Amino acid sequence: MPKGERTRQDYRLWALRFSEAFKDDPAAMFEEPEARGEVNEWRKQWAHSPRQYDYAGTVVTRILNWAWKDAGKIRMHYCGDFRKVYEVDRSEIVWTPAQREAVCAHAPEWVQRILTAGCETGLRPADLVRLHRNQIEKTPQGRRIRIRTNKRKRTATIPVTPAMAALIDATPADRMLILVSDRGRAMTGRHASDSLRYWRNKAGLSPEALGYDLRLQDTRGTAATRLLNAGLELAHIASHMGWSVRYAAAVIEHYARVSPDESDGILVKLAQSKGGAK
Repeated sequence: MPKGERTRQDYRLWALRFSEAFKDDPAAMFEEPEARGEVNEWRKQWAHSPRQYDYAGTVVTRILNWAWKDAGKIRMHYCGDFRKVYEVDRSEIVWTPAQREAVCAHAPEWVQRILTAGCETGLRPADLVRLHRNQIEKTPQGRRIRIRTNKRKRTATIPVTPAMAALIDATPADRMLILVSDRGRAMTGRHASDSLRYWRNKAGLSPEALGYDLRLQDTRGTAATRLLNAGLELAHIASHMGWSVRYAAAVIEHYARVSPDESDGILVKLAQSKGGAK
């Protein structure tokens, strides 16, 4: 199984769907070439969503690979290398100031805090929901966050931006977790993502309206710009995000294009940081 909790949940969901659809068929049917056509016919239920359509194929391939190579339940299968139809350049999907304002005009405070923390730290959802007072340290210039990330198992050091400082300072003194649910409880990364998605749609930013799926994960592109403004070098930002320097630069350049009020200052700092990253 994948390591990330969100990915494991997604795999379980698709495995159950696959199991339900083919529960009356013998495993040996997947040894026949015709099985590929049947799986593709099943996947057509999600043809309206290229990402889900592809995900269904990915999970089927992994299940059948396990049944073949690990469990020895089948001799072979024909359900590998499904053609991908979902293509998107995530470097061009960031939360613009206008989009953030739209969500904050509709969403309750606890959801606004999720969005702000994502845009100011660049942490993945699974790490955002673990953010704790004990991970915030004082520095000569202000404060920083030191957290061991869930996916890469590395310690990330992130400067606390002014907006993040305001969020931390507004957290009740007796609360150790920075982000909590509407009931004041700890959340999973999925809960945080789903909650933001709900209020994003309420704000008129649904995939149908935008033409793309704006997710909590996409706050990382906005955060890259915030961290550049906070003094982090491009190479440091790329390392924190798990990106190449080129990809990090592309994300920040795109943010500058869609945020005219900030573009000049961002591009100057980016050019300076690019020079240092060579």
